[in-house]
Order: sequence, then C-alpha cells, then structure tokens
Amino acid sequence: MATSPVSPSRRRQARATAAPHFPDPHHDHGRCASDALDRAASLCESRRERLTAIRRRVLEIVWRGHEPVGAYAILEAMQRELGKVVAPPTVYRALDFLQAQGLVHRVESLNAYVGCHDPETPHSVQFMICRSCKTAVELHDRAIADAIAAAAGAAGFTPAESVVELSGLCGRCARSHGGSPAPG
Repeated sequence: MATSPVSPSRRRQARATAAPHFPDPHHDHGRCASDALDRAASLCESRRERLTAIRRRVLEIVWRGHEPVGAYAILEAMQRELGKVVAPPTVYRALDFLQAQGLVHRVESLNAYVGCHDPETPHSVQFMICRSCKTAVELHDRAIADAIAAAAGAAGFTPAESVVELSGLCGRCARSHGGSPAPG
C-alpha cells in the first residue's frame, strides 16, 4: 500500500505544534495573563456570552500562573480578596462556563484548571505537567489526536472528550535535578 509523501511545510507545522515550550521563569507573566483576559473578553463578546465580573475574577485567578489551580484554591483566593464568604457553587458555575467557552481546561489527574492558550480554536487537550515546578503546558499535536481517534474508532468507541496528560520533568527542572531533559 503506497503512502503519499508528507510535504516539508506539513512536517514543519507538525514539528511546530508538537514542540511547545515551558515558559521562562522570567517571562512577563503579567502581559501573558493580560493578553489571555483580553482574548477571553473579545471571544465572549463575539459569541454573545457574558464574561461576568465573577467569571472574569475566576479566570484571573487561573491565569495567575502556569500551574493548574484547584477550585477550592480559587474559592479561598476569592474569599481572601473579597473579605467575604463565597459559595463553592459560584466558583464551579464560573469554571463550567469558562470550560464551555474553551477558556480553561481541566487537568483531570490534579482535579485542577489551567488557562487555555488557544481558546478560539476547538481542540483535543494534551498536557505536559512538570512534577517539580508544577507548570502545565498545553500540547497541540494533531497526530496524537488523530491516533487516539483512530484507535477509538477501530474499537467501535465514540469518545465524548479526549484528555492526554504526561507527567514528568520540564527541561529546566530536569537539569536542576542533575539530569538532562528528554531528547527533542
């Protein structure tokens, strides 16, 4: 059975989407978070959805870092900042909305949430999670998504959603622990 050759531009695109990076600890995270919040507001407006003050506040807390944050940590942060009791369903409803809009993803293994870097484009969710610094990086590799879909189809299985999580050490943490990052 003959296969068609893969074009050089397609190989470059596959490499680009398959090689995300862990953020430099000195990057301008304020700008990173601000850009994400601006994109979220624009996206909700274009979809005629309401990014209420509570929803925006939850999203701001999620975007405080690149580490997944749990619902109760979000709840505690909101209560501390507002100086009053916030009911857990308030946070969960906001997270449900943000997930439905593609603005956050749930990291299943940690029962926590992380901001999405590409909320405009629906995509399967793949993460690399550093066990040391706790940073989670979203991976957009179409080949992984296609392989999972093909395997599910061959088994007669129809997935409702697909979340792939890789746990290990980012390059920076691997080097600081006396090892080297995985070959890339």
